[in-house]
Amino acid sequence: MNLAGVFAETLNVTLPVFAMVFMGLALKRIGWIDRTFIDTASALVFKATMPTLIFLSLIHADMEQAFDPKLMAFFGLTTVALFLLSWAWSLWRVSPADRGVYVQGAFRGNCGIVGLALAAGMYGDYGLSAGGLLLGVVILSYNILSVFVLVIHGGRERANWHHIFRHIALNPLILAVLAALPFMWFQITLPTWLMTSGEYFASLTLPLALICIGGTLSIRGIKESRHVAIGASLMKMVTLPILGTLASWWAGFSGRQLGLLFLYFASPTAAASFVMVKAMGGNAKLAANIIAISTLLASLTITGGVFALRALDLI
Repeated sequence: MNLAGVFAETLNVTLPVFAMVFMGLALKRIGWIDRTFIDTASALVFKATMPTLIFLSLIHADMEQAFDPKLMAFFGLTTVALFLLSWAWSLWRVSPADRGVYVQGAFRGNCGIVGLALAAGMYGDYGLSAGGLLLGVVILSYNILSVFVLVIHGGRERANWHHIFRHIALNPLILAVLAALPFMWFQITLPTWLMTSGEYFASLTLPLALICIGGTLSIRGIKESRHVAIGASLMKMVTLPILGTLASWWAGFSGRQLGLLFLYFASPTAAASFVMVKAMGGNAKLAANIIAISTLLASLTITGGVFALRALDLI
């Protein structure tokens, strides 16, 4: 396939995802959706439709292909390394008050929505199932590392570790993965009517979640952002994905595995980072600006990254 064909195929994967994000931005600006809708829909996605989507994708999955301990361990270790790198950079370039927010914004990606949506678009059932299992590592590592750096830098409120670990243990996405494991291992079959109803419900997840992301973007916030927000966004969307993907390739990953790792490393800053910063008394405005800038950059950087990897015949 020539480069034009590779580029067209890449756009077929990335454009539908980011078109929904920009649709959410447009719907918010013309007043068709509001803050109440976004909050309610986001809660529905997080608590119900996304766990259903992950559960169904896992019980349909080929366990031998989806369950990849090497991939999961590598992603966890690389995430810690990239976290430490962004933290070290912040010690040199960022004021002490904003270091925690900068580091979290620079390493914590929106894998649960943007990464999973792109993985599903690129690899279908494998993307959903392998990506769903990988989310367990994502949730644990991102939450623990984020709390750690925010406690050390800038948060006015000290973290309640019991509450944090309870929140992780009761995370609906982790519970969905755990609930699916017996069905996968023992090949338990659900009734057809239940599967069909579940698939209808789960199909709401990605478009609704992406529209909500678009609805939370603030052009005014981007215009008011300081240099540190742009720096964190460039670290998140350019530097760390390149380093993470190169490390993955050097470690021997290729094809679907390398593609999945790139999409997760290259996902824009997670919206949950704003919630955590606000709860811990940090610079919530800076956190929101990083989310907005990195999400807008993602349409360019992820498309460019997928195109480059496909042109080099690595994925």
